[in-house]
Amino acid sequence: MEKAKVYFTKNITPQTVVKMFDILDIKLPGKVAVKVHSGEEGNQNYLKPEFMRPAVEHVGGTVVECNTAYGGQRNSTEKHKKLIAAHGWTKLFNVDIMDAEGPDMKLEIPNGKVLKENFVGKNLANYDSMLVLSHFKGHPAGGYGGALKQLSIGCASTVGKCLIHSGGLITDQNIVWDHMAEQDTFCESMADAAESVAKFFKGRIAYVNMVCNLSVDCDCCAVAEDPCMADIGILSSLDPVALDKACLDLIYASDDPGKPHFIERVESRHGAHTIDAAADLGFGTKEYELINVD
Repeated sequence: MEKAKVYFTKNITPQTVVKMFDILDIKLPGKVAVKVHSGEEGNQNYLKPEFMRPAVEHVGGTVVECNTAYGGQRNSTEKHKKLIAAHGWTKLFNVDIMDAEGPDMKLEIPNGKVLKENFVGKNLANYDSMLVLSHFKGHPAGGYGGALKQLSIGCASTVGKCLIHSGGLITDQNIVWDHMAEQDTFCESMADAAESVAKFFKGRIAYVNMVCNLSVDCDCCAVAEDPCMADIGILSSLDPVALDKACLDLIYASDDPGKPHFIERVESRHGAHTIDAAADLGFGTKEYELINVD
C-alpha cells in the first residue's frame, strides 16, 4: 500500500477545519452524515457546535450521534436529546441520534480479528457519505480517541458499543462493564468495527482530526482532567489509520512538559494497538506523507 497523504496545520479555527477538508479534494455526495462528539454533561473539553458550524454547513451535513452504553446523560434517547439541545447542537443543526429507535443496522465483518458483525444506528443507512470530525485526545479505555474511535464506538449503537467493549460477548449495557474484554482484544474490536463503517462509505468518507484540548480523558467523561498539553493543530486525510498515527507521532515528537502524562495514558491502554490492528485489516496504512499547510 502506498503512503497516505496526511495534511497538517498549526492553525486551529473553525474556518481552518473547512480548509483542511477542502484540501482533500473529495466530493461527499448525497446526504452527508457529519460525525461529531457532542460531549457528556459536565465535560469541559469537547469541541462546541459553534466551532464545528462552518464545516457542517460547508458540506450541507446532518450531525449524527448514537446513544452510549454507560451511566450518564446520553444512554437513552430521551436524555440524549435533552443534552444535545442543552449543548446547543440542535439550535444550529439538524441532529440525528441514529439509534434512537431500533432495530439496529448490522454490518458484516467477515475478516474481523475479533468481531464478525457490528451494530450501528439504523439511520446510518439514510446517508450517502460521511465527514468524520474528531477531537483527538486521550481516552480512559482506549488510550486515545480519534478517527478510528469515531468510526467504531462513535457510530455503534448501544448494543454495538457493548459488543466492542466485551470483545463480542455482551449486548446488555447493564452488565457489559463486568465483562470487559482483555485490552488488546478490545483494541482489535474497535479496529474491526471501524473497518465496517469505513468500508460502508468507501470512497465517500473524509476525516479531520482536531488535536487540541489535550486531556487524557475523553469527551464522554463527565468528570475529565483538564488538558495536560498545549494544542498541536488540525490534521486531515482520506485514511483514518494514517491520520490517527500522524496525530500520535506529533504528540510523541512534542517537547511539551505534559507529554509524559498523555503518553502514559496511551501506552497503559495499548492505544497504538488499535492503529496496528486497523492497518493489519487493510483499510488504511501506517505509512504516510505529512504535508504542511500554511
